[in-house]
Amino acid sequence: MASVEIPTKVLPNTTGPLKMPVIGMGSAPDFTCKKDTKEAIIEAIKQGYRHFDTAAAYGSEQALGEALKEAIELGLVSREDLFVTSKLWVTENHPHLVVPALQKSLKTLQLEYLDLYLIHWPLSSQPGKFSFPIDVADLLPFDVKGVWESMEECLKLGLTRAIGVSNFSVKKLQNLLSVATIRPAVNQVEMNLAWQQKKLREFCNANGIVLTAFSPLRKGASRGPNEVMENDMLKEIADAHGKSIAQVSLRWLYEQGITFVPKSYDKERMNQNLHIFDWSLTKEDHEKIDTIKQNRLISGPTKPQLNDLWDDEI
Repeated sequence: MASVEIPTKVLPNTTGPLKMPVIGMGSAPDFTCKKDTKEAIIEAIKQGYRHFDTAAAYGSEQALGEALKEAIELGLVSREDLFVTSKLWVTENHPHLVVPALQKSLKTLQLEYLDLYLIHWPLSSQPGKFSFPIDVADLLPFDVKGVWESMEECLKLGLTRAIGVSNFSVKKLQNLLSVATIRPAVNQVEMNLAWQQKKLREFCNANGIVLTAFSPLRKGASRGPNEVMENDMLKEIADAHGKSIAQVSLRWLYEQGITFVPKSYDKERMNQNLHIFDWSLTKEDHEKIDTIKQNRLISGPTKPQLNDLWDDEI
């Protein structure tokens, strides 16, 4: 199985020219076991994947680090070829804990630097008290300015090559931009054909912020039918192109200039997800996709949910 050449996107506001592969391999916390993770990552590298997305909260940093180390030792890839993202969890989302949190992630990953470090949620909670979902009683005020200054410090220290955020609404991005010296390079959010986030896309485009979609196939929560993968109209579009619904979904994101991190440990599906760069959706396809009913899948990490987390944005 020959590896696929993956297009890249140049990230702004970085320590030097930094190219991010448009598709990455996600590793959200619903994994089976560490061995599966490691084997899947090595298989992904063989297929052409170079971008790997993890987070302190996922519990996957160790397995990812071991797999990358092994792949480098086998001569499959060099560190310079890889693009590794991790995220700062809410318990460390405090100015004095950011640098130590990143240093801890690097140690777990067995890496000297990250390519991208993200604030996982625009929330802070009691340090050292990890729980998921997060108990609202444990939330503390989020010091955006102080935390972002510490993120900028991570960049200056060479611990990461770029910094960004995750799950930030337009309003929260505006607040951040008003205090930032170095603007965020990336905002990673839920985005898929049933949650297209037009307003956020327009804002990020206008402000030079690259968007990364998690749950790009609308997987990641087990509530009812999957409004993307079980959509008859999308099945018709896919059949017309001789492609799968997953490929149509990822192609749509690519045509919007979005990067994405689907999570699949299945060898065939991993490969299928890479075969989206040599064909296009038609104008009619886009018009049909625009009619899909929109609703958010991932409502937030707290219990109970917060009313103002998303600032009521679509």
